[in-house]
Amino acid sequence: MLNYIWGGMILIGILVSAFTGNMEAVTNTTIQSSRDAITLCITILGVISMWSGMMNIAEKSGLIDTLSNKMLPLLKIIFNELDEDSKAFKYIATNIIANMFGLGYAATPAGIKAMVEMQKDNKHKEVATNSMCIFMIINMSSLQIVSMNIIAYRAQYGSINPSEIIGPGLITTVVSTIVGVGCAKFFAYRSR
Repeated sequence: MLNYIWGGMILIGILVSAFTGNMEAVTNTTIQSSRDAITLCITILGVISMWSGMMNIAEKSGLIDTLSNKMLPLLKIIFNELDEDSKAFKYIATNIIANMFGLGYAATPAGIKAMVEMQKDNKHKEVATNSMCIFMIINMSSLQIVSMNIIAYRAQYGSINPSEIIGPGLITTVVSTIVGVGCAKFFAYRSR
């Protein structure tokens, strides 16, 4: 459906520019935007490569396991429906750690594995459990200490201080995570 919407908007834009005599501006903008997109992709590729490598080193050095173990008491409170020895806790912790460093692409495999593990314990396979919903809320609010993508975008587009987003980003994601989890817990309690 979105393909039709975007395709329609592009077609309407081209037709309007043709009838108003602005076709040259559309052509120049298309070429410039394509050039900017390629430059941005190369910048992001460098950032992704560096931080994915850092996550790999952190995992092999045992840092991820150490951080996961430190997070376990809090995770057991938040995900109180899960069994004490569920494998989902490790995947949830890995996902949260990757998201904290702004590595959503590195967090995805751990997030999928966490959902698979939680689905194994789900009695009603066609309905998400409260733990699954809370995990999605945490994942969507994406608690971030360092938002690497935004910093890379800001640097690409000439920001004087691309990392100044760290403080406001941290505050925003902490608040959104707390509110999201709080609302999920409230509605789960209320539905009982």
